[in-house]
Amino acid sequence: MHLVQILLPVTNTPSEGAEFTRTRSELTNAFEGVTAYLRAPAQGTWVAPDGATEHDQMVMVEVLTETFDRAWWRAYAVTLAQRFKQQSIHIRVLRADTP
Repeated sequence: MHLVQILLPVTNTPSEGAEFTRTRSELTNAFEGVTAYLRAPAQGTWVAPDGATEHDQMVMVEVLTETFDRAWWRAYAVTLAQRFKQQSIHIRVLRADTP
């Protein structure tokens, strides 16, 4: 079993709210469930190529899957980056045991 975690940006625009809803629906359909941690967005800070310090807020979205298809997730990360107007989307996978 694998736990796949995705960091998605938080925005307040209606169109991007729709994009989050679309992503949640896609993941639910593909993996029969999704968990989104929405109450306390994480805060990210990084140095942009121009040297400026950038900040944003993000939420964690998780799915459980029996197998991890690296090629599928790489392609989906590109789709999400385009959808959310990001340079990249961070996805990590952890082995998960179920009782």
